[in-house]
Amino acid sequence: MHFRFALALLLALTGTAAAQTWPDRPVRIIVSQSAGGTPDIVARLVADRLSTNLKQQFIIENRAGAANILGTQAGARSAPDGYTFLFATAAALASNPHTFATLPYDPVKDFAPVAMIAKGPFFLLVNSSVPAKTLPELIALQKASPGTLSIATDGPRNFTGILIAWLDKLAGAQSVQVPYQVVTQGIQDTIEGRVQMIALPITSAVPFIESKQLRPLAVSSIKPMPKFETIPPIAQTLPGVDMIGWFALVAPTGTPDTIIQSLNKEVARILDAQDMKDRLIELGFFTEGAGTPTTTGDYIAAQRETWGRVVKAIELPPLAQQ
Repeated sequence: MHFRFALALLLALTGTAAAQTWPDRPVRIIVSQSAGGTPDIVARLVADRLSTNLKQQFIIENRAGAANILGTQAGARSAPDGYTFLFATAAALASNPHTFATLPYDPVKDFAPVAMIAKGPFFLLVNSSVPAKTLPELIALQKASPGTLSIATDGPRNFTGILIAWLDKLAGAQSVQVPYQVVTQGIQDTIEGRVQMIALPITSAVPFIESKQLRPLAVSSIKPMPKFETIPPIAQTLPGVDMIGWFALVAPTGTPDTIIQSLNKEVARILDAQDMKDRLIELGFFTEGAGTPTTTGDYIAAQRETWGRVVKAIELPPLAQQ
């Protein structure tokens, strides 16, 4: 008994000492997507401010590939010493566990939550010639002529494809999905009327909303997007819909809690700055603050449950990882 107490005390003191000197060397943040993409841009915004505030380098390491799996696996296998973190995506920790039969990481056991970063909803848009001005009107139009309205998506196993399949299920409607590997081609075909609908992240949608080439009907978040409050949530018509992209900072399991708490507080300071909030909105995201490690973990778990329910509802079979 005395030995166990002494060991526990030693581990606690070691963690405290590590936090007091942390970070005393560069810190790595793994991003599971390519340089230049939105996740990378947001991660670098946070990393740059962490570097300035903590007077130590926070270095972004891009490990793209296999639907976020490669980078997430690298994060899971990193030493839990407080010098490697994962800039986690919704795909990595919420949807992949349900859309893949097996994963080389455990989204629950391999990671300790640190902080929420940002959330990014999608707009559901229609070609300007579509008579529907609201989501209820669109659903009525679809029900009146089943299978006549088509929508550009990123494929039936990807975000917008799954979102549209779920909306159809909830509404009792039928959309014809046309998958595009290049989103700009999907946008062009929607503008020109070859397809009638598309779901886009905010930044991609805004220029075409402003030019009136595309009409927004609803947003996929449970709340209106800041600065776009006139666009109603899908949930006003189809209750319970809250499907968005998001980013969270997580650590390999076993990372000292004192370091996790220190980083959480620093991220909270960064996200509370008005210029950071404004920049995130420019990128199509909003932040509700870092939260706590506990609330971050709760949110990720709730999102994972939502994705599981959605994937089951649309009867999407899990894919064997290649």
